[in-house]
Amino acid sequence: MFYDGYHFGDAPYMVVRLVNAAFWIFATPYGIPGQRYRKDTPLDILKKRYASGQINDKEYQEKKRIIESELPIQDRL
Repeated sequence: MFYDGYHFGDAPYMVVRLVNAAFWIFATPYGIPGQRYRKDTPLDILKKRYASGQINDKEYQEKKRIIESELPIQDRL
């Protein structure tokens, strides 16, 4: 089944390939290696707890000091 050099039997397979490629580009889970978002650091979690009122100012400052003294410099940013 040829028409001007095009084989109609390949069309369904091409659609399947395009749908598969679109799925992997746009719908892959975000928690995989090469992830699209940054996971929360201990300092981020502490800030959220302070903002939500789970801990008071004294606890926040104390825990922040401990976390910052233990984290490598590049993780503090």
